[in-house]
Amino acid sequence: MTIKHRVVVAGCGGMANTWVDYAKNRADTEIVGLVDIKEEFAKAMAERKELACPTFTDMKEAVQATGATIVFDVTIPASHYTIGTTALELGCHVFGEKPLAESMSDCLHIVRLSERTGKTHAVMQNRRFDPRIRAYRKLIAEGTIGRTGFIGADFFIGAHFGGFRDAMESPLMLDMAIHTFDQARFISGADPVSVYCQEFNPPGSWYAGNANAVCIYEMSDGSVFNYRGSWCAEGVPTSWEASWRVTGERGTAIWDGHGEPYAEIVAGGDQAGKFILSYDRIEGGRVEMGNTFHHGCLDEMFASLEEGRKPETDCGDNIYSMAMVLAALESAKTERKVRIADFMQAASGK
Repeated sequence: MTIKHRVVVAGCGGMANTWVDYAKNRADTEIVGLVDIKEEFAKAMAERKELACPTFTDMKEAVQATGATIVFDVTIPASHYTIGTTALELGCHVFGEKPLAESMSDCLHIVRLSERTGKTHAVMQNRRFDPRIRAYRKLIAEGTIGRTGFIGADFFIGAHFGGFRDAMESPLMLDMAIHTFDQARFISGADPVSVYCQEFNPPGSWYAGNANAVCIYEMSDGSVFNYRGSWCAEGVPTSWEASWRVTGERGTAIWDGHGEPYAEIVAGGDQAGKFILSYDRIEGGRVEMGNTFHHGCLDEMFASLEEGRKPETDCGDNIYSMAMVLAALESAKTERKVRIADFMQAASGK
């Protein structure tokens, strides 16, 4: 097969292994350069993955020297804006790890630049590419429980990372909540309208910053999304995919993040006079997928180029998941409800 995609990988830390392995398995793709601010990391990656490509400490130099068409941005979050904008200006598509960028103004600039250059900037939201969440979304979208009124997600894990997360001001919200918020948009098909958030750091926390948060979002379909999360919750952990409850007019859909989703809906027949009605259980079924998680998301990114369309996690869509994070932090800081549209408009400078 002819090589169609020439990839430069920016960032050669642990996460890059998944991206490199994926690219190596695509017959239409070649890794033409590895970039890291510590070139020894790039050289170690090349040796470990048996790649004959050159290594660089400067991404712009790497793209210009190799004729790359795609940049994989697997750098730290603080570098995403610089890597993404530079790659787009050089005429490359960008497939990058989350977050899109660290501020709302930077996120909006990337979206505008992607539109101006006609190049794709897609964000790794790997948790969308899980057959169970696809089945959960389908169960709800088909009207099994009727019109949605409430979406709840619980995320409680005691994560002892060590390192930079322990020193972050808002480790849960800035590093993890984007996944659950993006899942909420995916499940509901709705976007955020407003948010009220309270962050706090509970007794026993080993984080310097706030490791707990409670958020209430009004969504564009009229539903309310409630997020309750902790990264310092010892005992009875939830799944990393969170534990979900969606209530509708006719019933409730459940996914605990571990097993298969299901719903309970009001049973047929005469139930007049009953205090608690009887319910029928509806199984979520299965959604078949080839690749899942990181590889599934990368499949979608590459397919979008082949089909001349925007990918599912294009920056123009993902910016609303980022807005959920950043507006929630603004709400926690100001102790007031924040309207998402106003927040985004203020960040745009218009």
